[in-house]
Amino acid sequence: MANPSEPVEYPRERLSPVSTSVGTGGAAGKPERATVREVFSEMPWLVKISTIWLILVVGGAIYAKLDVAVFDGALPLQDPNLQTNNFNGATGQFGDGEPLESPSADHWLGTDAIARDTFARLVHGGWVSLIVAVTAAAFGIIVGGFLGTLVGFVRGRTEAVLMAGIDVILAFPALILLLALVSIFEVRSLTLISLVIGALSIPSYTRVARASSLAISNREFVTAARAIGTKPQTILFREVIPNVFPVLLSYAMVAAAFVVVVEGGLSFLGLSVQLPQSTWGNMINQARRDIKLNVAQVFWPSLVLSLTVLSLNQVGDWFQRRSAVRSASL
Repeated sequence: MANPSEPVEYPRERLSPVSTSVGTGGAAGKPERATVREVFSEMPWLVKISTIWLILVVGGAIYAKLDVAVFDGALPLQDPNLQTNNFNGATGQFGDGEPLESPSADHWLGTDAIARDTFARLVHGGWVSLIVAVTAAAFGIIVGGFLGTLVGFVRGRTEAVLMAGIDVILAFPALILLLALVSIFEVRSLTLISLVIGALSIPSYTRVARASSLAISNREFVTAARAIGTKPQTILFREVIPNVFPVLLSYAMVAAAFVVVVEGGLSFLGLSVQLPQSTWGNMINQARRDIKLNVAQVFWPSLVLSLTVLSLNQVGDWFQRRSAVRSASL
């Protein structure tokens, strides 16, 4: 038994040093960025399947573009515009397919009404959706994201004027404006469609970035940076923008699903890229006339379009939930 008159020594716990720096990164006490493998392992099984499907769609679209632009049709993918009894100058052969042919070893998903390979047209159609979605996301994140982050951080008269203009643009139906702009131009190219949809995507990204910037500007690490005399532009680019970007990226996944649907609708109405370039929308439009003879030619592009939109929504919703949890832990 210990003597009460003697001092008692208690074991000392080893305390890890607490970082007091204000910057971002692991040294500042903030969570480190996870690797791609770690992020994929965190996903639920449905989100993993959706991610794999999106990778296949993107990979197939790039593969199809390389086949045309770089290898001049040398890759093992059939010409999407090769018709029955139509001479293909690149291969020196006539088309060997039959109209509305059932799936076979030569045509995995069959052929359409003029004997064009359905699988090849689906893969090439993915390139149109990919370019339009990426362009819209790039315009939204770079232009809309920067404007929204700036006004959310600066506030004052700049915020009032800019957001008033954004509200006016959002008040006008975007789809009607899109149809009007596309109808005005006689040449409907992929570049024009992408630029118009990209420009119309800026206001929604601006509002999302502003809301996120307002919340982050009131966080402790931003207040501490201001207290030690950090320049406002340094705080904006080092503290606010890096924390707004994950929110915009997750929103871009969900917005891309809407963009794909809009492009498919324009293609179905004949207001997107011109034939014979294939898109999922114009494939559905052309196949609907023979739906009683072969429903598969309507089913395949509809299925690919639906799965792509569903996958974008699943992955985007998961990233939004993940970014919300990480933002709450800052």
